[in-house]
Amino acid sequence: MTHAAKWSGTREIVSARPGARPTRNTYAEVHDRANRLSGALASLGVCEGSRVASLAWNSRHHVELYFAVMGMGAVCHTLNPRLTAAQLAAMVVEAEDMLLAVSADLLPLAEELMQLCPGLHHLLLLDTDGPSSLEELLERAGTPYSWGRFDERTMAGLCYTSGTTGAPKGVPYTHRSNYLHTLRALGADVVGLTARDSLLLAVPMFHANGWGLPFAAPAVGAKLVLPGRQLDGASLARLLAEEEVTVAVGVQTVWLGLLDHLERSGMTLPQLQRVLIGGSNCPEALLRRLEKGLGARVQTSWGMTELSPIGTMSPPGEAAVAGTAGRPAIGVDLKLTDEHGTPLPQQRGTQGHLKVRGASVLDRYLGADKDALDDEGYFETGDLALIDEAGNLVICGRSKDLIKSGGEWINPAEIEAIVGDHPSIRHVAVIGRSDARWGERPLMVVERSAGGEAADLLTLLKGRIADWWIPDRVIEVDAMPLATTGKIDKQRLRADYAGAA
Repeated sequence: MTHAAKWSGTREIVSARPGARPTRNTYAEVHDRANRLSGALASLGVCEGSRVASLAWNSRHHVELYFAVMGMGAVCHTLNPRLTAAQLAAMVVEAEDMLLAVSADLLPLAEELMQLCPGLHHLLLLDTDGPSSLEELLERAGTPYSWGRFDERTMAGLCYTSGTTGAPKGVPYTHRSNYLHTLRALGADVVGLTARDSLLLAVPMFHANGWGLPFAAPAVGAKLVLPGRQLDGASLARLLAEEEVTVAVGVQTVWLGLLDHLERSGMTLPQLQRVLIGGSNCPEALLRRLEKGLGARVQTSWGMTELSPIGTMSPPGEAAVAGTAGRPAIGVDLKLTDEHGTPLPQQRGTQGHLKVRGASVLDRYLGADKDALDDEGYFETGDLALIDEAGNLVICGRSKDLIKSGGEWINPAEIEAIVGDHPSIRHVAVIGRSDARWGERPLMVVERSAGGEAADLLTLLKGRIADWWIPDRVIEVDAMPLATTGKIDKQRLRADYAGAA
């Protein structure tokens, strides 16, 4: 942010507001405000090592809080507003947060959270003005602050895993890991942002540092466009057009909503050059529909909260290969092993358990008594994966999602890839259900596309997978349950359907 203020000071951060025109501030202005906010937070007792929680959407105030907290050596703990107060309270208590900054429209949730967390001594309102707001605090107590007087390995941020496959765990980020991740993300074959870009950040800032892009954009002076909580197709289309966005980042569900709006309205986005997606594999039919409908190159990616979070990405200058998540950049190394952790003799073209190593990869979860790495410094991702001959990563499923039927394994991801490529399907998930004879049997849950023609999905699988892999039942739902990251919430599906007869 200091670099952006000095060398790209007139470039803008644009923050959308419901029912009003977006706010516009230059990097120089945001730097000054964030720096003085550090001084204001110090007047409340925040100091190096203090934990400050944010419960907020993507907005300028949230960016200012990011840099104000981290710049003074405190820890910015981003909370997910889509969780319950009880779930959030468990994280706040473990993290020992002392202050909660909250978007004004989330105040009821924040008040409930404050009652559950006696360690929270202050409440700061974002995206508004008046009493107890960031604006009021800044006006009353904002003073210049000397940033960065601490070791680079000082903890800067904290984000909990999504909990889609187990209990959420706290992932600490250091200033060093954030800086190295920023350099990697800016690589020409990764995100490749420049000062000429206008970046729309639809990835939540409460999810793994917003993919690290709140750091990458100011690092090169790219215009940063923040949509707030307005992620519907019409709002995004208007913002993309008005701000001449060249690069947009978000999960597939966000772009499906935008695509539906564009197809209904006939609107086009001639300035949009690239769309970065993540969250799940992108089938061929969806990938080509997105590129045709948005008129932009799609870059697929894979990452994890534990990786800060980018792991692999398809290069911006190449056509993305459907079903793949691109290649790793320098600073990330991949390894495939068997179920016992022994490296596979062939690392290309063979499916195995994916491990990853790098300077911005998690060392240890918050509160854990041992490292999360093996003897060689690799982190076990829990993913089954394949690396093709070109070095592209293919995520083949989660090891925890495998279904054991009659003593043999079924990989749901292979079934989902086939069905998900059918134009009538918007979302598909295959889970294991209890079976008295076989232990588990696969069950398919689908959400059809609007206006999509019905198809016999089980017949579609015939001859493409083993007959005993074919699900016993198909359940159609009006809306697939999604986790806060945009991924399908398989824990919810298991709770609802795993006991189905």
